[in-house]
Amino acid sequence: MIGYITIGAVDIERAKIFYDSVLGAIGWQQFADYGDPVGYAQNETGEGQTIWICKPFDGETARAGNGIMVGFDAETRDQVHRFHDAAMKAGAKDNGGPGVREIYHQHYYGAFVLDPEGHNLEAVIHTPET
Repeated sequence: MIGYITIGAVDIERAKIFYDSVLGAIGWQQFADYGDPVGYAQNETGEGQTIWICKPFDGETARAGNGIMVGFDAETRDQVHRFHDAAMKAGAKDNGGPGVREIYHQHYYGAFVLDPEGHNLEAVIHTPET
C-alpha cells in the first residue's frame, strides 16, 4: 500500500485551487496547509493515504514536469464525471473524458486530465454500474 504521493507544483497557490476542486469532487479534502507542502486525504485528520503538493525538490526555478500519473479511486461513475468536470473548470487539459476503457478491462470506467503542471491524473472505478 502506498502511504503518500508527492506532486511537484511550481505555483502552490494555483495548485491548491486546482486540487481543492478536483479532489473535492471525489471526496478528498485538504487537511494540512503549511504553504509548502499542502496535504490532502479522504478525511480531515490525514490518516491513511495522502497526497502532498509541494515545490519541486531542485529549487524555485524548477519545472515540476509531467512524469507523474496518479489514479484516484472513485466510488461511482458520477464521481468520475464530477472529477473531470471540476478539473476542466479548474484549468486542466482533457486527456481522455469519462468512459469505459475496455483495453484495461470491461468495467474500467475512468477520466484522465492534465493538471496545470502537466501531471496526468485519473479518477477510476473498476466495478460495473449498479
